[in-house]
Amino acid sequence: MKKKIGARAKLREHFLANINRIMDSDELREVAGDITEWARRVRELRTEEGYQIQTHNDRSDLKPGQYILENPKPQPAFERSISKETRAFVLDRNGFTCQMCGAVAGEPHPYDPTRKTRLHIGHIVDKSQGGTDDAANLRALCSVCNEGASNLTLERPSAQKLLIQVRRARGGDQLELLKWLIQKFPVQAKELLNG
Repeated sequence: MKKKIGARAKLREHFLANINRIMDSDELREVAGDITEWARRVRELRTEEGYQIQTHNDRSDLKPGQYILENPKPQPAFERSISKETRAFVLDRNGFTCQMCGAVAGEPHPYDPTRKTRLHIGHIVDKSQGGTDDAANLRALCSVCNEGASNLTLERPSAQKLLIQVRRARGGDQLELLKWLIQKFPVQAKELLNG
């Protein structure tokens, strides 16, 4: 009997077969088998397997919905630090119900009745904003709300607030930021240096 290949494996193979080629979300959705959670599988390739898949957040020449893998060698990936016990505790504490929309695990989703509600564990204060993996900072979220919640962050800081933070940072951290900005905006950086 032939073993079925999962969506993440299909996406991994596709990225590795198309190094340095920009792909859009429609292409990746099709590769994954038209599953609704294809973007989650791409995030897992980044966060769990360490593939440096670039998006418009990383490179200024990419548009939203475009992806590229420049290097086939994965970097050290983040560990999943939420234990099974903590996950079970949070789901039980939240009554196996999404804490944003009220959808119940296993039932048809109220906003998308074509799929059953699947719950995930989400951070109340995102780790990128200093949140922890403690149960007090975790909540049950359905797939629909979790996908939307990943786009919600605190209010975007103004340029002035960013500059204040950069000035307060150590010199080494400022250099790391400069390297990242030059990498994200190579054309603009060249123009500034030559202009």
